Order: sequence, then C-alpha cells, then structure tokens
Amino acid sequence: MTAFELIRAFAHDATVGIVVTDPMIEPPGPIIRYANAAFGRLVGRELDDIIGLSPRFMQGKQTRRETLDAFHRALATGERFHGYLANYRGDGTKYRAEIDCRPLRAANGGIENFVSFEREVLRRLGRPAPSGAGRYEPVSVSNDVLTGVLAVLGVFKHT
Repeated sequence: MTAFELIRAFAHDATVGIVVTDPMIEPPGPIIRYANAAFGRLVGRELDDIIGLSPRFMQGKQTRRETLDAFHRALATGERFHGYLANYRGDGTKYRAEIDCRPLRAANGGIENFVSFEREVLRRLGRPAPSGAGRYEPVSVSNDVLTGVLAVLGVFKHT
C-alpha cells in the first residue's frame, strides 16, 4: 500500500482538510488528486469540482506573494512547508488557512505526491499565548481519532 492509498483510507472522515497533489509544482500543477470532505467544506466547493484543479484556485488579491514563494521553494527542494495563507472560498469570502504540506516519498526517495493538512485559523488579539500556540488559533477543535495521529506527526507545529 502506498502512502497515497493509506491517506485515502483514513482521511475521508477527518475534520481537518487533507489534500494530496501530484509532485509537479510548476504551473499548471500541482494537481489535486485527492481531497477529503473537510477540505471541501473549508474551501466551499464540492469535491468533484476540486479534483483535477491546482490549489492555486484558492488564491486571491490578499494572498501574500512572499508566502507563496516560500511555499514553492520548500516544495521544490522536497522540504516541509508550514505557514499561513489568506485563501478564498468558492463564494469569494476570505479566510486564513494554516497549512502543513509534506512530500510523500517512494521507496527510492523520489517524491510521489505532496500531502497538505489545512485548517482555518483566526489571528489572536493581544500578545501570543505563553503556551507557544502563537499568533493564530484554530477556528474549531476536533476530538476525532486523527487529531492524535496528527499531533504525533507534528502537523501544525514548526519543526
């Protein structure tokens, strides 16, 4: 079983948005090969309309070029990207997304796909929390089984 097949098997009912793309990062890629229902709700689109698109469809006038460039550099070098982007839903409303994107490697070390875990966050008011939670907090918190697995993997935490 490939990592892609494993993700498809466990991610369907997860409450965090999960997207798997092909490894081609130059336009028109990467192309979305899988997205779970939580991602569809996050971006306000039907899954059938998302598969086959580039994640660039979520970008808009307030999506920061500097962050997109950092994201591109990380993927181009096969590194993890963790950051925040202003994205846009299908109806045009802006939201802030926390994104943790990682390469999925084949047995030979080559990148087969990228997997991205995404959730909506809100900017904290005042000083960052001493707990290390930082400037943003999740819009919703989940107690599903996958949440524990993602915590073990360090998803949504800087490495």
